[in-house]
Amino acid sequence: MVVDVQQLAEYRYRAVREVLGGSPIGEVAARYGTSRQTLHTWRRVVRAGGHARSAGPLPAPAEQPYAPIAEVEAEICELRRRHPRWGAGRIAHELVGRGLESAPSRATVHRVLSRNGLVRAREQQHPRKYRRWQREAPMHLWHMDLVGGVPLADGRECKMATGIDDHSRFVVIASVVAVPSARAVCSAFTAAMRRYGVPFEVLTDNGKQFTGRHQRPQPVEVLFERICRENGITQRLTKPRSPTTTGMIERFHRTLREEFLDHVVPFESLAAAQEAIDGWVHAYNH
Repeated sequence: MVVDVQQLAEYRYRAVREVLGGSPIGEVAARYGTSRQTLHTWRRVVRAGGHARSAGPLPAPAEQPYAPIAEVEAEICELRRRHPRWGAGRIAHELVGRGLESAPSRATVHRVLSRNGLVRAREQQHPRKYRRWQREAPMHLWHMDLVGGVPLADGRECKMATGIDDHSRFVVIASVVAVPSARAVCSAFTAAMRRYGVPFEVLTDNGKQFTGRHQRPQPVEVLFERICRENGITQRLTKPRSPTTTGMIERFHRTLREEFLDHVVPFESLAAAQEAIDGWVHAYNH
């Protein structure tokens, strides 16, 4: 990336002028993506009679944080406006593949977003204590569920069978189903096992697609349970009225809605919906 020396000098000069004008040095440093120590250095040079508009007398210490030039800052802001759910880490990752010799760090991107009013402070929430657990390796446990909200042009709203790996958070199932029947769910489950392998355990809620133990007048073995038994998979079910047990996949559903489903128009067909969702899942996983 070629940095315009005159532009960089003007950038430093404006920062020093703000400090000399009475603005708090910490606030100015945050707005200009630099450190307090570097800003002190620039100010000392100006007070000592250095040429404020010359790049030479205002050297940046080696530990100065990366200060993006105007073009990079504009690109950061544009990515955020096009993708409101992307955070600083995702934007920094996207910029790495755009041919920059020195891409900005996550911290620098966050400073740029804050400086341009593109970061909303989160409301304070009352802390809730949950016992958190996670399997030590991939394929030990899959979480599975159903989620709605896939609109079709003919007026139908389809559902998706979803599955996520407990350790890696890798999405293993994202299959659109016209009818959320036991057979459709099992078809998505077996297709995922053919692609990724057989997990040791699977965790679901007590929906009729997943278990028949609550059937009346007596429990029965449904297709999903038979598949688990025949493949040596330990099936785990959530306790009634314990929504936090499926919190991992519910959190994935929230991201799916906020980043994708809330912004789509009705799909022409089931196949078109599946193709679009496959593209989003690929970006999510990788």
